[in-house]
Amino acid sequence: MSPAIRAIGHEDRLSIVDHLDELRTRLMISAAVLAVAFGICLWQNHALLKILNKPLTTQTLKKIEKGEGTVGQANVTQKGLIKVAGDTEAALKVLVRPSSGLPAQTRAQLAAPLVRLNRDLRAIPRTTNAENPAVFGVGESFTTTITVSLYFSLILALPVILYELYGFIVPALKPHEQKLARPLLTAVPFLFTAGVAFGYFVVLPAAMRFFANFNSEQFNVIIQASQLYNFEATILLAMGVIFQVPVLIVGAARLGLVTPAQLRHNRRYAIVACAAIAALLPGDAITLLLETVPLYVLYEASILLASFVMRSRPPSGGDGTPGEGGGPSGGDRAQPPTDPELTVQQIIDHVDPRLSD
Repeated sequence: MSPAIRAIGHEDRLSIVDHLDELRTRLMISAAVLAVAFGICLWQNHALLKILNKPLTTQTLKKIEKGEGTVGQANVTQKGLIKVAGDTEAALKVLVRPSSGLPAQTRAQLAAPLVRLNRDLRAIPRTTNAENPAVFGVGESFTTTITVSLYFSLILALPVILYELYGFIVPALKPHEQKLARPLLTAVPFLFTAGVAFGYFVVLPAAMRFFANFNSEQFNVIIQASQLYNFEATILLAMGVIFQVPVLIVGAARLGLVTPAQLRHNRRYAIVACAAIAALLPGDAITLLLETVPLYVLYEASILLASFVMRSRPPSGGDGTPGEGGGPSGGDRAQPPTDPELTVQQIIDHVDPRLSD
């Protein structure tokens, strides 16, 4: 039985065995949450597959309505067959009527084909599953379903996994470092969710529209399920990671690596960087614009957050020690010159002129 996790302070001293025991407990909790999430996702795998298929289904149905591609031509043929069969059935019904003027023997001969035609007409499917991705292996449908369930279970279990990770590393941080890390790590799952939602509702439809229609008249396009889901997972994961830009920038500003003034001065480079990142993602010119604008908005939001954080930062260090310009330990303390061309006497005179008397 693993012991319960207790709160560990920065001043506590644990042995390696205690650290490993705590790590094991947190890994067991994360694995248990992941297993539960996987079971729920596997139970609702049809709904999850429908969610992932929706961008492809939307584009495929548009092509079917236009009669484009193999599936579109098959749909046109199917509709034509149903129409011809319906017209033929209507004509036979008129001919077998006593009022048609045909001999009774002829009407009897037409009755049997009418019954068969009616039966065959009802058997013709009115809908098609051609808009769904295809599988080419015996067990591919099973393995693909398991993979999709695992993708979604990781997303559902991510907040708990991040919380356990934070709980394991936070005792190693100083109090002022904990104050910095806590809000940043709290924002990570929310920004990740926002990035995934943006990728699903904006980036994926645009990318699917571009790739589904690119040279489609030259190829017989058959979408494989495993490749489609890997493609979608790559885009969604990339957007979730990209939306962590505010966390990285605010953290760098809080640590003193960059300042809001530097971020504002480098706006032109930020625009180029956002465009370059968007260009690496799949899509066309419209998709490039749709991806570049939100990325730059995130950059500007990061500047505002960094300015707020720096403005609300106390003049002393986060751990209560005097900061720069705050006393003898601050940045105003005279530092001995490090120029190798200065003489020893000059260095002494610079530090304390009384020593030269």
